[in-house]
Amino acid sequence: MSQATPHAAPQVSSDVTVKAVLVHAPHDLRVEQVPVPALAPHQVEVKIERGGICGSDLHYYHEGGFGTVRIKEPMVLGHEIAGTVVRLGSAATHVKLGQRVAVNPSLACGQCRFCQLGLQAHCLDMRFFGSAMRFPHVQGGFRERLVCHESQAVAVRDGLGAEVAAFAEPLAVCLHAIKRAGSLSGAKVLVTGSGPIGCLTILAARHAGAATIVATDITDRTLEIARRMGADVTVNTMSHADGLEAYKAEKGQFDVSFECSGHPKAVADTIACTRPRGRIVQVGIGGADMPVPINAIVAKEIELCGTFRFYEEFQWAVDLLGSGRIDVSPLHSATFGVDDAQQAFDLASDKSKAMKVQLAFG
Repeated sequence: MSQATPHAAPQVSSDVTVKAVLVHAPHDLRVEQVPVPALAPHQVEVKIERGGICGSDLHYYHEGGFGTVRIKEPMVLGHEIAGTVVRLGSAATHVKLGQRVAVNPSLACGQCRFCQLGLQAHCLDMRFFGSAMRFPHVQGGFRERLVCHESQAVAVRDGLGAEVAAFAEPLAVCLHAIKRAGSLSGAKVLVTGSGPIGCLTILAARHAGAATIVATDITDRTLEIARRMGADVTVNTMSHADGLEAYKAEKGQFDVSFECSGHPKAVADTIACTRPRGRIVQVGIGGADMPVPINAIVAKEIELCGTFRFYEEFQWAVDLLGSGRIDVSPLHSATFGVDDAQQAFDLASDKSKAMKVQLAFG
């Protein structure tokens, strides 16, 4: 963060209101007016142009939360957002008026022991847009105007569209997973679960030098997109239950595996398919009682590691998107105006029809 205490300045509401997408309870999604906060010295105001609907947004919409996290008050959703800077706080110098930015939804405190260790993703006082993990909740970015700390507004390359810039957050998640995996140069890679995160992991793994990528999912439509994102081989584990058997031979064939589904069967298959002393990066979040075949991990000396959010990878994602060296367009399924948020969320919930649905603001 550009300042030592980014949480220090309180936000004071102004008399200006804008449209926003709020969840009140499961399946109770509303477009309402919310106030635009006044600017603290190191804050900026961003006119939001695009916002991508994430899996966590859908959990809030359908279930009111996930795990032990539950909505306790109406909350503005959204954390995959991009727009243009329209107002600067009195001390803000990080970006300029008129710059298009991708908004980093994470705001670490900079003071706790994890921040001091360089592990800001594990900040003990993290504020993450559109999250009910703390109360009062951290209101999200599905709104026409957003006020954030200046360090969260990351300038993108001139000419990069907001619809692409809004992919910076999920891409950053995947880049962090790639970093956790170590070198992928020449590696044989497995990706289980080819939703948006799985497909972006495929894209990032290819960019990191993976030689061969095999991807799995339970629908042919998502696997078609996985191939467009860089998978060499795809396996539908619903219609071909034994499709991974050949990769389990001789104690496993993959050097590195990314488990992106959080499904117990996929976890077991991943362990069986990963070679001795290979590495598994667990990206997908399963239930609290996820069964894991520990004996196989021990016997094959597999390294099993988790991956959570990101920090410096957000800037990497913005740079990579701006470079033109990767193409996220196969993931973009549809765009809806903010007034049609209900329709957008319903389409985003149907994985047989949509991969990434965005909202357009303004």
